[in-house]
Amino acid sequence: MPQSPTAKLAHTPPDGGWGWMVVSGSFISIGFSYSFSKALTVFFKDIQQDFDVSYSEIAWVASIMLATMYAGGPLSGMLVNRFGSRPVTIAGGLMCGLSMVAASFGNSIISLYICIGLIGGLGLSLNLNASLTIISKYFLVRRPLANGLAMTGSPVFLCFLAPLNQYFLSNFGWRGSFLILGALMLHCCVAGALMRPLPSAPVPPVENGSPKGPEAGTQGTKLKSNCWSRVKIVDLSLFRDPGFVIYLIGNSMFFFGAYAPIVFLSSYAVSQGVDEFSAATLLSIMGFVDMFTRPGTGLLANTKWIRPRIQYFLSFAMVFNGTCHLLCPLATSYPSLVVYAAFFGIGFGMVFALIFECLMDIMGPLRFPKAIGLVTIIECCPMLLGPPTAGALVDHYGDHRYLFIMCGAVILTGGLFLFVMNVYNYHRIDKKGKAKDQELQGDDVPQQERALEHMPEEGPQAPGPGGDETGPGATEEDGAMGEDGAMGDHVRRSADNSRKRSQEFHDITI
Repeated sequence: MPQSPTAKLAHTPPDGGWGWMVVSGSFISIGFSYSFSKALTVFFKDIQQDFDVSYSEIAWVASIMLATMYAGGPLSGMLVNRFGSRPVTIAGGLMCGLSMVAASFGNSIISLYICIGLIGGLGLSLNLNASLTIISKYFLVRRPLANGLAMTGSPVFLCFLAPLNQYFLSNFGWRGSFLILGALMLHCCVAGALMRPLPSAPVPPVENGSPKGPEAGTQGTKLKSNCWSRVKIVDLSLFRDPGFVIYLIGNSMFFFGAYAPIVFLSSYAVSQGVDEFSAATLLSIMGFVDMFTRPGTGLLANTKWIRPRIQYFLSFAMVFNGTCHLLCPLATSYPSLVVYAAFFGIGFGMVFALIFECLMDIMGPLRFPKAIGLVTIIECCPMLLGPPTAGALVDHYGDHRYLFIMCGAVILTGGLFLFVMNVYNYHRIDKKGKAKDQELQGDDVPQQERALEHMPEEGPQAPGPGGDETGPGATEEDGAMGEDGAMGDHVRRSADNSRKRSQEFHDITI
């Protein structure tokens, strides 16, 4: 029987109380982390004109910021384990605020790469990981609810930041807007101040440099294990799992084309004759739809019809997303772009509601932490290259439509790849499970026959201490039946163990 969820915790999560204040702080921190790079795209047109750079060059700002945010996950995790969520979140908020203030004085696109992309991206990474970690410490039974409330910060902030940035741009220019956004990012420090650490577990008394009590013998082993778990960030043995490799390839294709449509959506709308403020509201519409799509997708994925084959649901979501981008060039007016933004929000929300759940479905809860770290590191490469590649297409052809076609084709191919390969993988697992079941069931009969061959024949027994072998007061027939019953129990236990191993293997494969 597996251990209870609290068996490995040094404390019992309160599942409420101050934890709801922690959720509100995480709502702010996660909202800025996921939406800030998308909302910044409102300024790209003016920055591009001031610095006289191409679409590909300006797209590197958002790409570097996103890639740094994801790649900084292992570093952020180690800092959270060492110092706790509160100081890490406050440090991340300071880095984000200072990076935007410094970027407002930049005089080249390289300065924006460094300030916004590297420094700001690392600050967002600190905010994101610290917020997710502190929720898991405050909540256990209500953890899904707490995580869901905190994660809604992303679409909510996107709804308000995009038009707010357009307002700032119209009144203060992009440099003045960056100063204001730097001040707004300091609210992450306030959010971090709400992340009060829980009381630590009592430390065993120490005598002559060694701990006392029942944990004295295991203290050194735990310390070595914790140190090794912090050093070993990447576990390459995960590549031996075919399901993990299939998942990684399909999702890498998705991330290559996922963010370029967001980066260039406002610019494409302006090129179609839409005014700048209305173009910025397209991101708000996308975020608003995304806000309701994620919980709805989670509820649908938890039904008995979809849950056993949730990988197919992810494939459908990716195909839906890619199809929306392929049809985007047909949208040449503001109402048609609103329809596209709404469907884009549905597809984007479905994928991100399923993407981590599908990884846990493949790897299980024990291997999930290692898998998520490796996945985020690898997915940085397609995330980094996707928007600049799309920008290069716009520079070459002078038309935004080709970037939507490219992104849609790549995402659609990734969804079809996931579907086909998951059909093969499920069939392979089922076939392997059936073969193992037959092998284990076939071993039961020879095992029982061998046990019966070694059963002693009925006959006189050597006297035991009480007159016979079975003890005082027992007859010869009772002794024989006692051994027969014991041997029969042995046979039954062997058969039960075989069936139990078969059932365990079947559960694991499913």
